[in-house]
Amino acid sequence: MTATPAFDPTCDEQLADPYPVYAQMRAQCPVFHDAGRDLWILTRHEDVTRVVHDPETFSSASAVRITAGPESDEVKQVLAEGWALTPNLTESDGEEHTRLRVAVNRVFTPRRVAALEPFVRDTAEKLIDRFAADGRADIIEGYAWPLPLIVMARILGMPPEDVPLLRQWSSHWLKLSVGTGEPAQRAAWARDVVAMQHYVMGLLDDTGRAGEDSLVASLAQYGAEHGLDDVELMRIVMNLIIAGHVTVTRAIGNGLVTLLEHPDQLAALRAGEASAEAMTEEILRFESPVQGLFRTVTRETELGGRRLVPGDRVMVHWGSANRDGCVFDNPDAFALTDRPRRHQMAFGRGVHACLGASLARLQLRVAIPLLFDRLPGLRLGPAGSRTRERLVIARGFEELHLHWNLPPRREAAS
Repeated sequence: MTATPAFDPTCDEQLADPYPVYAQMRAQCPVFHDAGRDLWILTRHEDVTRVVHDPETFSSASAVRITAGPESDEVKQVLAEGWALTPNLTESDGEEHTRLRVAVNRVFTPRRVAALEPFVRDTAEKLIDRFAADGRADIIEGYAWPLPLIVMARILGMPPEDVPLLRQWSSHWLKLSVGTGEPAQRAAWARDVVAMQHYVMGLLDDTGRAGEDSLVASLAQYGAEHGLDDVELMRIVMNLIIAGHVTVTRAIGNGLVTLLEHPDQLAALRAGEASAEAMTEEILRFESPVQGLFRTVTRETELGGRRLVPGDRVMVHWGSANRDGCVFDNPDAFALTDRPRRHQMAFGRGVHACLGASLARLQLRVAIPLLFDRLPGLRLGPAGSRTRERLVIARGFEELHLHWNLPPRREAAS
């Protein structure tokens, strides 16, 4: 008898390598009911594709929330000091989602993204300057999270000195949105979310602080012309802050570890035999930084031989879909070849495909090769020097300590 797969991406074994379990699920029960979380996990590329292209049947309301249950009174009391968290870009449907998305579509055009490359590169160089002489660093703390958040702050028009605060607030908003944690802990996260809301509303009220060419100023003008109120605009800005950095942060960490564990592919990249573009796509496919998001069934349907009814929750699992052998040749091999990009799902699909995917790709193309250029002999630290996040929806590192060679010290002249 074949054992039933045990889906628990937060346990130690699956944190280290969840992909054998995903392969087992695709083969035995591709639409798998996780009884503990009361979720249907969709693991095949085919089923994930169908769901994300059918938003009428599969709603994006509560798209990042594992459980759709009510908040505690303590958390509700804190959140009442701010504004409703939804609908936002990620958690909305239909015309409402279109209204919000159109407001920022024009920001991430190819021309505007390409124009950001000098700033991205300069920011990355300056971050490396801070620790290059140390011979070791937690790359997540010193590089992977500051880089994309500094870039997003620049786009939005937020002062660089506010970046650490934006990181704290957005991290706690994500934890609150996912729906985990005890009530007292969630209330503390909610206080930070409300503080972030008031911060963004203050910028929208006085766009001169952000600058005339900032996205905040552009959004305020767009809202006035097209009937979006400040609360809707505030949710857009908060969405962009989170989505604009967490995926890049995780992909930098995942990419560095994967390349260092595959020295032949790293050598091909360093020798120019593989492009930075191919590297970026393969890192995103091989270790999807967002492992999946959620949908809510709105009408009775069937998927993979399973009957789903209104109210059922499903997880579209990008991480598993990106390892589906029905779509990718030798899917569990990390190879910097030009796999068909159209099948890659790290940034989602359909109407909710990530708006900032091109900006994220630009940052990865710059950030990862630059570390190898600047830090000779870059290598993984000893056992215990990396810690993975314990999140169902994401795959990345909380800490990643790397080492590199320093030039020999010159003896002082006698």
